[in-house]
Amino acid sequence: MTGVSETTWIGPVTGAGSPSRTDERFGIHATDLGVTWDGADGRVYVAFGDTYGEGWGGSGPGPADADWRRNTLAYSSDRELSTGLRLDGVVARPDGTARQALPSGAGSEVTVIPNSGVAVNGKQYLHYMSVRRWGRPGVWRTNYAGIAVSDDGGYTWDKPRYARWSNWWGRDRFQLGAFASTGGRVYLLGTTNGRYGEAYLARAELAELPETRAFEYWTGTGWSRHQGAAAAVLDGPVGEMSVGFHTVLGRWLLMHLDETRRGIVLRSAEHLTGPWTPGEVVVSGDEYPAVYGGFLHPWSLDGPDLYYLVSQWGPYNVYLARTRLLLD
Repeated sequence: MTGVSETTWIGPVTGAGSPSRTDERFGIHATDLGVTWDGADGRVYVAFGDTYGEGWGGSGPGPADADWRRNTLAYSSDRELSTGLRLDGVVARPDGTARQALPSGAGSEVTVIPNSGVAVNGKQYLHYMSVRRWGRPGVWRTNYAGIAVSDDGGYTWDKPRYARWSNWWGRDRFQLGAFASTGGRVYLLGTTNGRYGEAYLARAELAELPETRAFEYWTGTGWSRHQGAAAAVLDGPVGEMSVGFHTVLGRWLLMHLDETRRGIVLRSAEHLTGPWTPGEVVVSGDEYPAVYGGFLHPWSLDGPDLYYLVSQWGPYNVYLARTRLLLD
């Protein structure tokens, strides 16, 4: 990648005024994230975080009694992204409005947030985090992260206990994650809870998903079954991540929130193990206050126009953006 030329803010994906009218059709008045992946069934899956309906206050999350769902899931077959991203449907309740997709427990679990998805052999796998408590902006504590599994197109999900990375001391390196699939394996870029950690790399054979004990970790020179041996492949601060292989560039693209640079950063590397370029800010928080996320649309990784989903905290909704790449 030789750089980027310009970024265009296409428009809302969710909320009032969105092309899909998600407030009217799906009861999604406000939400965030928009984790996207190719479901290998002719659709792109789009997973959202905490979602609110009637009674939403008009700014930021909440209140809890405004039809709060801890996460929701939508589908899209839209390929005309230059005019916005349209959602075909959602995992729905009987009345057609979006229901919570990933189940959430009680007790110390505040919410369950999706991080990254991948389709493998007819099943959908979704990396998620169980949030224990929120702190100051960019800081939170998770109970654990895990991999949820669906074999019915995302309609129902199982969260096996053997598919979790515990976070007893608050320093586990795979609480936020970004999936990539290549060479018969699934790779996972991961970082600690919050938005200030470094990024690490793990991998597993496709047939062994979602068993977390099947993962091995990049040490800087090879692979180890011990997570403690993992070496950082990317300096922090790294927030939410998304990774995909650009077929024209022949390089991996990584998008993530960088709190220090106050924006969404785009990096590239020949190999997932790095070295990664320092990257460029493609969406600035100075222009779009409290921007976060940055999830690559998987159907835009074959040309100069790179589409991705971002969120803003104030409007508390998801937007589509486009960055034009300078290709050799």
